[in-house]
Amino acid sequence: MFQRKKARISPKKHDLFDRLPDDIIISILCNLVSSSRSPSDLISILFICKRLNRLGLNPLVLSRAGSRTFAIRAKKWCENAHRFMKLCVAAGNVEASYTLGMIQFYCLPNRGSGASLMAKAAIRSHAPALYSLAVIQFNGSGGLKNGKDLRAGVALCARAAYLGHVDALRELGHCLQDGYGVARNVTQGRRLLVQANTCEVASALCPVAAHNVLAWQLHNLRNRISKSDPGWVVKCPMLSDLGFHVTAREIHPANRFLTEWFGSIGAGPDPVMRMCSHAGCGRPETRRNEFRRCSACGAVNYCSRGCQAQDWKVRHKAKCASMNPLINPDVVAGEDRDDRMAEVEAVVDGAP
Repeated sequence: MFQRKKARISPKKHDLFDRLPDDIIISILCNLVSSSRSPSDLISILFICKRLNRLGLNPLVLSRAGSRTFAIRAKKWCENAHRFMKLCVAAGNVEASYTLGMIQFYCLPNRGSGASLMAKAAIRSHAPALYSLAVIQFNGSGGLKNGKDLRAGVALCARAAYLGHVDALRELGHCLQDGYGVARNVTQGRRLLVQANTCEVASALCPVAAHNVLAWQLHNLRNRISKSDPGWVVKCPMLSDLGFHVTAREIHPANRFLTEWFGSIGAGPDPVMRMCSHAGCGRPETRRNEFRRCSACGAVNYCSRGCQAQDWKVRHKAKCASMNPLINPDVVAGEDRDDRMAEVEAVVDGAP
């Protein structure tokens, strides 16, 4: 008679990871996503195991995701990316609200929803959202020409400038100098322009990632800009007024998405519409002649004085040449005299 062998009972091995409480893992994930450099950093975490996938989509984790987490390339935009950004918006992520708002307003387009998302971020003192809404108010984007609200634009710019947004500081300075939407105060306007340059000096002292330089040079290659062109040099645009040449600041993922989105189709949402000529902006017109052209050459157009100021020092100053409007009347056709933007009133050297 055969005797059955007793089965050996081996003690069950527990992974130390399984013993960690969810709160600790969520805290670690919050720190990781807040400092992530690309969307793949979060996606790679979600694919490790089911538990990390569940905890990685926790609203607390999604609410802490940084702006680079939403640096989605335009060619990879899909319904899944749209759904992920909506999850982050529902979790209360301010960067997701602003980035998705810009995409919906300019690219999809869903103007009402896009403006609502940007306003949601602006209410929580998100400086880029405040400035973008100011640009919309100055241009009357998404509506008719008489839909401009200059006072609202100045108020939004002032709030963004208070939060340290350099372009808003510069825009507000020019508004005060020109009396555009606010009582004219030349002295206060020039003080804000100097303050904007001071902020750029402070940012220049911080270390800048090498991929910012590569991103700018890749943009120049795609647009067939030669290395001898002044725009090839990566530098901070307005600091040349003060004799400084430093690396340009990083382009926000929302603006990079717009640039890639409309660059891939070769034009704005309508072939008649123009794009902002500043390489780091990406905003298209929402109606004909919405943006202001350079009053000297008429070859470039800008959505704001901030974009004009940056592009002037980096690229356009070397290319701008006066053009007789009698020879080329289409340059200013359909534009009011007051809407044509003069070249940059630089802090040190005057406009041409």
